[in-house]
Amino acid sequence: MLFGFTDHSFFLFGAEITYYGLLIAIGMALGVYVACKNAKLRGLTSDDFIIAACYVLPLAIIGARLYYVIFSDHSYSFGEIFRIWDGGLAVYGGVIGGAIGVALFCLIHKKNFLDVADVIAPSLILGQAIGRIGCYFAGCCYGIEVTDPNLMWFPLSTVINGEWHLSTFFYESIWNFIVFAILMVLLRKDKYRYRGSSIAMYFILYGIGRAWIEALRGDSLYLGSIKVSQLLSILLIIGGVILIFTSFMLVKYKKAKSVAELKPIWAERIANYEQKEREKEQQRKEKKALKKQQREEEKQKKLASKKQEVADNKKSETDEVSKDDEKKK
Repeated sequence: MLFGFTDHSFFLFGAEITYYGLLIAIGMALGVYVACKNAKLRGLTSDDFIIAACYVLPLAIIGARLYYVIFSDHSYSFGEIFRIWDGGLAVYGGVIGGAIGVALFCLIHKKNFLDVADVIAPSLILGQAIGRIGCYFAGCCYGIEVTDPNLMWFPLSTVINGEWHLSTFFYESIWNFIVFAILMVLLRKDKYRYRGSSIAMYFILYGIGRAWIEALRGDSLYLGSIKVSQLLSILLIIGGVILIFTSFMLVKYKKAKSVAELKPIWAERIANYEQKEREKEQQRKEKKALKKQQREEEKQKKLASKKQEVADNKKSETDEVSKDDEKKK
């Protein structure tokens, strides 16, 4: 089978690809692209975030899966834990795993955690917005059952296993796109001037939306009688407020530099990086040109050698003919 479409997947060259997995992959790819574009706003480079992605994405997937497995009421066998293509990834687990990946990247490559986190924040919420669309095809992350016929219409509600439920995955996706737009604007504002402000606003805005939406969910993960994600959302909001307040106080009392003060340093860093990249590119071009010249010279030498060989052969043949003529005489 070359192409085949079902409600939750399609086949490409005989391989089944789920819409859920495909949309998560698209969200990750676009997230990395946006981070590379935003890198200069915190004195970083696109190369930094390509390398960071090698840390963040695998750990985010592992964290998302482990979070789901730990708090799910299903008892997973060891083999089932690794079957992520069957569904069962939790956003908060992904955020935790991704944060560990960012910390490792910053520790190993000597980068400021808040600078990296500020750039990643819009990318993170964009990936979540796109990934939530995949929940429609996977039939997960839905809301409580809808019994009022007047409310049985999409996108307010959707059919899950033959029953109408609130489309909480859709609500969260729209909210995440709104938060993405806000973070993209604020990241570029000079007045938005504290390190860690972008990631702090992600904590607050996403936490507010998720706390409300989680109250409407019908398939939440529980810790006893508490919805785990709702509890984490409240903690996220508190953490974001504390981070903004702390950053403000550090800048106010000159214990840390504001974004405005750091911009010249970042601009110089980027200029140096770009100069080095231009020098590397020039060296690559010169090396390529030298190799081309060497190949051309080698080609000319082989051609000259071949011509000389032909000339020597002709001379040899002429000498042989002359000797035969002399013998006949």
